[in-house]
Amino acid sequence: MEALERYSISNDLLTVIIILVLLLLVIAKNLFQHRFEDFISLFSSGKYMLIKSKEHKAVYGFNILMLIVHILSVSLFIFVLYRIFVSPVIEDTAILLLRIVTAYGFFVLLKVTVEKIIANIFDIDEIAEHYLFQKHTYRNFISLLLLPVTIFLIYSPAPKRGIIYGVVILLLIALVFVLFKIFKKNQGLISRNWFYFILYLCALEITPYVILYKLITAQ
Repeated sequence: MEALERYSISNDLLTVIIILVLLLLVIAKNLFQHRFEDFISLFSSGKYMLIKSKEHKAVYGFNILMLIVHILSVSLFIFVLYRIFVSPVIEDTAILLLRIVTAYGFFVLLKVTVEKIIANIFDIDEIAEHYLFQKHTYRNFISLLLLPVTIFLIYSPAPKRGIIYGVVILLLIALVFVLFKIFKKNQGLISRNWFYFILYLCALEITPYVILYKLITAQ
């Protein structure tokens, strides 16, 4: 009988990242218990948005922790997509994962910085602060929901591409729903500054992802 070659894929580093994310969530829950509970119940209660949106503290301990969780969670999902669609066998997992985390983290931080600069140029700082807080809060919450799906895909023996397509479609629907919900909440505020907001939206919610897509497909 002819022997079949079998590849063994190590998930040790991915397990470490997952444990780190869970540890960060435990720290967030212990240090900011009430805020964490309000955050978890985001879609069932508007308490978090109502109270916390008035603070306007981007550099806040809880926000920083959830930003790190978001970057790591999304990076893990991107890594899974790469392993399924591009290369099932990866020679150096650590280097690739480090590149993904660094690239995505840089992308997120750069985007936030540019958003604030453009908001200041257009003199819509107050509108932008409300919008960015709500968008980033929903973004972090969605990445939290994405985590268990990513864990399942990592340890699943042979995840089917149909499942991945379904997850990506649901993720896009969730993001569109979040944007619609934010626009609906701030309809009156946006309508008074609709021209600048449309410029802001095109420049920072559409163009960066188009450029990123072009760069990825070009490679």
